[in-house]
Amino acid sequence: MKRLIFAGVLLLASGTVSLADGLFWVVGNRATGKCNIVTSNPVIDGDIWFGDGPYKSKADAKLARSTIRACPAPTPDEEKAEDSSN
Repeated sequence: MKRLIFAGVLLLASGTVSLADGLFWVVGNRATGKCNIVTSNPVIDGDIWFGDGPYKSKADAKLARSTIRACPAPTPDEEKAEDSSN
C-alpha cells in the first residue's frame, strides 16, 4: 500500500513540473531598467522586482509586457534580438 501511495505522489509531482513547460513570465529587472520575458517562474529578489504570468505563449507575454506601465517599450533592435533567440 505504501508503494502505491509513493508512486501516486511521485506521478503527481512529476506532472505538475511538466505543466510549467512552455510557459512565459514577464519580469522587471531593476538593474537594467527593462522588462524581460523568461521561461521559468521568477523569484522576486534582488534585481527582479516584479513578475507577471504565466502566459501560454511568448506573444501573450509580449502583449502583457506592452500593457504594464513599469515596462519601457523595447527598441526595434531589442525586439529583433528577442525574436531571433527562439
